[in-house]
Amino acid sequence: MSEYILEMRNITKEFPGVKALENVNLRVREGEIHSLCGENGAGKSTLMKVLSGVYPHGSYDGEILFKGSVCEFKNIKQSEELGIVIIHQELALIPYLSIAENIYLGNERSRRGIMDWNETITGAKELLAKVGLDENPNTPVGSIGVGKQQLVEIAKALSKKVKLLILDEPTAALNEDDSENLLQLMLEFKKQGISCILISHKLNEVSKVSDSITILRDGKTIETLDMHSGEVSEDRIIRGMVGRDLTNRYPERTPNIGEVTLEIKDWTVYHEQQAERKVLDRINMVVRRGEIVGIAGLMGAGRTELAMSIFGKSYGRGITGTILKDGKEIQNNSVTEAIENGFAYVTEDRKDYGLILIDDIKRNISLTGLRKLTHRTVINEREEVLVAEEMRRKLKIKTPSILQKTGNLSGGNQQKVVLSKWIYSEPDILILDEPTRGIDVGAKYEIYTIINQLADEGKGILVISSELPEILGICDRIYVMSAGRITGEVNRENATQETLMRYMTKTGGNGHGNTDEIVQK
Repeated sequence: MSEYILEMRNITKEFPGVKALENVNLRVREGEIHSLCGENGAGKSTLMKVLSGVYPHGSYDGEILFKGSVCEFKNIKQSEELGIVIIHQELALIPYLSIAENIYLGNERSRRGIMDWNETITGAKELLAKVGLDENPNTPVGSIGVGKQQLVEIAKALSKKVKLLILDEPTAALNEDDSENLLQLMLEFKKQGISCILISHKLNEVSKVSDSITILRDGKTIETLDMHSGEVSEDRIIRGMVGRDLTNRYPERTPNIGEVTLEIKDWTVYHEQQAERKVLDRINMVVRRGEIVGIAGLMGAGRTELAMSIFGKSYGRGITGTILKDGKEIQNNSVTEAIENGFAYVTEDRKDYGLILIDDIKRNISLTGLRKLTHRTVINEREEVLVAEEMRRKLKIKTPSILQKTGNLSGGNQQKVVLSKWIYSEPDILILDEPTRGIDVGAKYEIYTIINQLADEGKGILVISSELPEILGICDRIYVMSAGRITGEVNRENATQETLMRYMTKTGGNGHGNTDEIVQK
């Protein structure tokens, strides 16, 4: 019997105008954690969709062998019956159903067409114990955090007698603790003989748990690395991904910081559903022209709530406080008013709130600047095309045409379209919420370069990120939040991960950034 549980041979997959995969080969050993690495658009997710039957046999060339037998999956159900289960980056859970109902959705425990609730609850409890989740199976999924939802997805996979578990960016939306728990769970599955394929852009996580790494570039297999050889570093993986050495993860920058352009005073926000719950408590901060200011904090600290409430009060209720722009008080009572006042907000959730995925790149880019393209209620389509082509070139968006559907782009190119949209609105203040989430190192570098260029143009930039190395690598000054308050303010030259983490776990602070420990500018 072959030592490989999975062999994918010469897989080729084409879409109109694009060859997504070209003679790709992948071999996964029984009981190993095998990572797939590559830039956005390299073909990782496409390859896994071929394997799992999302793209059925006949829509691609090549062959798949699972446990030595040739497989010709017509749909996902057929692959799951053999124990191949994929967990996508966007979790496939129904928030209004219970944990138990989600675990057995499509795989119901029933007798003669009638649900056996005793078996469902008992089975769910056993599966939750296996993934280390201490929750009542009757709890609605929508009421638990993203990290716990990820564990419910894994429990759902285990209910299908999984033999090969595919995880596509499983830690992209998780905090550090939840990510660590998930990695430990993968190692535990390995001991139980379950094989895993991990797709991740977080190379430190890949290096930590992988036995082997296959690198894809431009839809082709570049190489497979043995992580137990002792010779594979993160830089070595990056070289395979991008085809060159990436000597610096962050572009060099000499800041030219000017006067204060944005000042937030005593900003207080209450929860949208729980009127008595204070989400932000007397936040005070300033952003100067040409300055990149970071906001660090654990999940739930209030970072996104701060960004959204500043941007047209799109989050919260009972909002009080003052916004000053260039020394003058302004009102951002709606998103339209915020845009007119020179604000832009790149959301952390580009697929739901940042883009219209079923529309083309051209229309997505022009959305925030339609007034500039409109004469007597008629859009100048020729000018719209010119604008989109210019942004495509300027931000190096990889696409055969600006008429391509935005939903067909890779994550990194989708993020560039979001940035293009807001750059075209010509903002003075740009708020970037998790601007590189789910994006590979090469695309990250390009986006950091764009951020630097915008700062060099004199724009004030706020960057929210859960990745402390990113905050330290691109920001001139950093505010740290905990439990809805600012607990620290640190200059770039004085900032370390340890310093930021200390403030991120601090429960004090008065929102003013003037405690004794704070390293002031």
